[in-house]
Amino acid sequence: MQPKLKFLDRYLTLWIFLAMTIGIGLGYFFPSISKISNTLSVGTTNIPLAIGLILMMYPPLAKVDYSLLPQAFKDKKVVGISLFLNWFVGTVLMFGLAVLFLRREPNYMTGLILIGLARCIAMVIVWSDLAKANREYTAMLVALNSIFQITSYSFLVWLFINVLPSKLGLANFNVTVSMKDVTESVLLYLGIPFLAGFLTRYFFIKTKGTEWYNRIFVPKISPITLYALLFTIILMFSLKGDKIIELPMDVLKVSIPLIIYFVLMFFVSFFINKALKIPYDKNASIAFTATGNNFELAIAVSIAIFGIHSPQAFVGVIGPLVEVPVLILLVKTSLRLKKRYYL
Repeated sequence: MQPKLKFLDRYLTLWIFLAMTIGIGLGYFFPSISKISNTLSVGTTNIPLAIGLILMMYPPLAKVDYSLLPQAFKDKKVVGISLFLNWFVGTVLMFGLAVLFLRREPNYMTGLILIGLARCIAMVIVWSDLAKANREYTAMLVALNSIFQITSYSFLVWLFINVLPSKLGLANFNVTVSMKDVTESVLLYLGIPFLAGFLTRYFFIKTKGTEWYNRIFVPKISPITLYALLFTIILMFSLKGDKIIELPMDVLKVSIPLIIYFVLMFFVSFFINKALKIPYDKNASIAFTATGNNFELAIAVSIAIFGIHSPQAFVGVIGPLVEVPVLILLVKTSLRLKKRYYL
């Protein structure tokens, strides 16, 4: 039986638009919300927002089965291709699109680069299932990306934001980030939910069993990511009243390179795998793992480094707004390509 996208996931784009509208309304009718928000901050960290961001990351990391990692490394061909597509092709492609479309707006360009460096560990399992991919391979690749994300994200941010733009002579690009600040953000917003997810999985499977964990517990915690994301968007947009008029055009500016990225990344991945004679189920697993991005992490790092009002954080919010409808179309495309090339 063909799996279907759950109701909450199917209309994610609509929920994000509604959250934006609610946030704008709150900011307009209750301008004091900004002062209230400031009272709930410690230094540069907004406590409710930090809790929301950590909760946003927890469910996908609690779903990851890290015990599959040793098995993943046995298939060196699949692992090698996946790592190449995710951590070289994907990051370089998003960087190139950011430079091409947003080099005159360095803040938006930075936000897009942060998205490109955050590889998908959440929705990819949904896309993989819908495209009839190999779920075990998808789970293994997600586990692999999770580890790589924690160990390499800070370095990649430093390389792609502090080093490469100046080497390429992008005169308008005057944005720099502290590797220390990024590392602290990754440890806070990825490290804490990673540890919580790992321990949750370990203890519940040990006491309740794998069947209970996957069929009962995981479905119950899955919606937390969406609720936390929508909470973050509402709070962000309630504090952005002065930029509301500009937003429609800005959404378009960010959406175009994102759409191009998703489409190119999927087709490049799919046909590289096909040329290497990788079976369809593994091909789809690799392609969708490489195509999706971890917007939750990009949003968390953007807010922590540049602030909740920042253009970088705004770009992070636009990500899932674009990803859902485009990836749904790519799932359908993948199934058509299966009939054409694999049957």
